[in-house]
Amino acid sequence: MNQPLAYVHPGAKIAKNVVIEPFATIHNNVVIGEGTWIGSNVTIMEGARIGKNCNIFPGAVISAVPQDLKYNDEDTTAEIGNNVTIRECVTINRGTTDKMKTVIGDNCLIMAYCHVAHDCIVGNNCIFSNNSTLAGHINVGDFVVLAGMTAVHQFCSIGNHAFVTGGSLVRKDVPPFVKAAREPLSYVGINSVGLRRRGFSTEKIREIQNIYRILYQKNYNNTQASEIIEAEMEATTERDEILQFIKNSHRGIMKGYFKSN
Repeated sequence: MNQPLAYVHPGAKIAKNVVIEPFATIHNNVVIGEGTWIGSNVTIMEGARIGKNCNIFPGAVISAVPQDLKYNDEDTTAEIGNNVTIRECVTINRGTTDKMKTVIGDNCLIMAYCHVAHDCIVGNNCIFSNNSTLAGHINVGDFVVLAGMTAVHQFCSIGNHAFVTGGSLVRKDVPPFVKAAREPLSYVGINSVGLRRRGFSTEKIREIQNIYRILYQKNYNNTQASEIIEAEMEATTERDEILQFIKNSHRGIMKGYFKSN
C-alpha cells in the first residue's frame, strides 16, 4: 500500500495486505479484498469490486465505462470474485442499466488480451484463453473453457462445463456439458475429458451422451427432442439442466455437425 509511484484515490477501500506495484492507478469507489496483487500499470476504475487473493497483471483495465452509446454515466459495477487471475491487457467493462453490473465468478483465469463487455455474468472456475472476447449481455456458466480467439455474440448463453474450441464464432447458445467446434459452430460431442476431471462418473457421462444423441443425432427438432428426453430419460439434475437450458434459450441453441457430401 505504501507504493509512492502508484496512485490510489483516498475514497478507495483497500485491504491492508493488498500489494500495489508502481504506476498502478486505482480510482474512487473501488473495493479490493485482502491478499490481492495489483501489477504495474493496472488501471482500476470506479465501480470495481475485487475479491480476495486475486492477481491482476500489468496493463489490465477493470471497470471502465461500457462501450455502449446508451450508457449515460449510471452508477454501475464490475464485480470480480475471489482467487481470480487476470492476465496482461485484459479489459472488463462495468454494467449498464440492463443488469447494473458485470460479474466474474471465483477461481477464474482470464488470459492476456481478453475482453469482457458490459452486463456479462460469468460463473466460477472458468478459463478464457488469450484474445477471447465477450460482447455485452452474455451469460457464461461454471467450468466453461473458451479456447484462444473465441468471439461470443451479444446476448448468447454458454452452459456449465462447455468447451469451445479456438477461433470459434459463437452466434447461438451453447448447451451445458458439450464440446463446440467448426464453422458454423456446431455440437461435436460432450466434454467428456473435462467432466472426468471434475469427478463425473462413467455412468453419468453416458447418460449425458444419450441425451445429446436424441437432441442432435435423431433428426428431431428441439421441441420434439425435448419431449422425448423428458418422457424417456430418467429425471436427473443433468437432464433437467439441459432441458431448462433449451427452454430458456432466446437465441436458439447451436446445431449439430453434419458432413457435406
